Amino acid sequence: MQRLYIPFVLLSLLAGLVGCANNETKANTKDTISAGLIVTDSGLGDDSFSDSAFQGLEQARDELGITFDYREPFDQDYEKNAQELLAQDHDVIIGLGYNSQEAIEKLAKENPAQSFVMIDAVSELENVTSITFKEDEGSYLIGLIAGMKTKTGTVGFIGGEKIPVVERFEEGFKAGVKEANPEAQVLSDYAGTFDDDELGASITNDMVTEGADFVFPAAGFTGIGVLKEAQKQEIYAFGVDSDQFFVAEEAVVSSMLKNVNVALYDVMKLLSDGQKLDGGTQTLGIQENGVGLAPIRLIELNSEEQNLLNEATGK
Repeated sequence: MQRLYIPFVLLSLLAGLVGCANNETKANTKDTISAGLIVTDSGLGDDSFSDSAFQGLEQARDELGITFDYREPFDQDYEKNAQELLAQDHDVIIGLGYNSQEAIEKLAKENPAQSFVMIDAVSELENVTSITFKEDEGSYLIGLIAGMKTKTGTVGFIGGEKIPVVERFEEGFKAGVKEANPEAQVLSDYAGTFDDDELGASITNDMVTEGADFVFPAAGFTGIGVLKEAQKQEIYAFGVDSDQFFVAEEAVVSSMLKNVNVALYDVMKLLSDGQKLDGGTQTLGIQENGVGLAPIRLIELNSEEQNLLNEATGK
C-alpha cells in the first residue's frame, strides 16, 4: 500500500519567519536556529517514529522560534536528501534510523564544522551526536501488561526489520511477559519491512489463529496494519513510539512511548540557548524520560497489577 503523504550563538528570534509551504518549513535566516531532518524511508504519516521526530521539531518551532526543513527518502537515497539539506546551511542535520548512518557519516567527514545528530545509530565522529533509547525498558512495561491481562496465555510480538534496535523491543517485551506470567507463550515474527501494513495484518491474523489475544508491533507503518487487524479480530494491541490509540480505538490498550520528540526538542533548546553539540552518545531510558507508557485504556489493572507496573516505572 502506497501512502502520500551545531553550533552558532543565537542572536535573535525574528518573528514571522516560521512558515510551512507544501512539504517545507524553511530556514530563511541565519539569525534563527534551523534544522534539517531526514525521516525514515516510510515517510511521514507512520503515526510512529518519523511523526514523533517531526512533532519534536514542530514544538521547537512553535515554542523556541526555530525553523526546519525535512526530506522523506522514499527512494532510499539518503545521501542525496542529506546533501539537499546541507546546502541550506542548517545548524544541525538530523538523520533517523540506521539507514541514514552511512550518508550522515560521509557528509560529517567531508564537513567537519557542520553538526549532525543521528537517532538510533551510533557514530564515533566528533561532529555527530548519537541519541539512542533503552527500548527494552519501555517494552518491558508493555510485556508486563500483556502478561498480566492475557486470558489465552498467548501473546505476540511483531517486528519490522530484524535489526538490533527492534530486537531490543522484542527482548524487553518477552522479559515483561515472563515476569508477570511465567507460563505465558510469546509468539514472535518479523515482517522484514517497516512499510507494509497488509503484511502486518496478515501476520497478526496468523497469531490470532494461534491463540494470541494481545499483540505488540515494533514495525513502523507495518505496525499500523497490526493495530487495525487486531481491532478487526477483536483482540488487544499496543502501539509504539507515539500514542497510537487513535489508530485503533477499540484495540490499543497503551503504547510504548519512545520520546524522539522530546530528544529533538531538547537538541533544539540547547542550540537556541547558545550551547554546542559536542558529539558523543546519549542513551535515554525511563529515568531520562526517553521511554515510557501512554495512558492505559480499555482495560483496568487491579491494585496488585498496578503496583507491579508502578515498581517497574520507579513510581
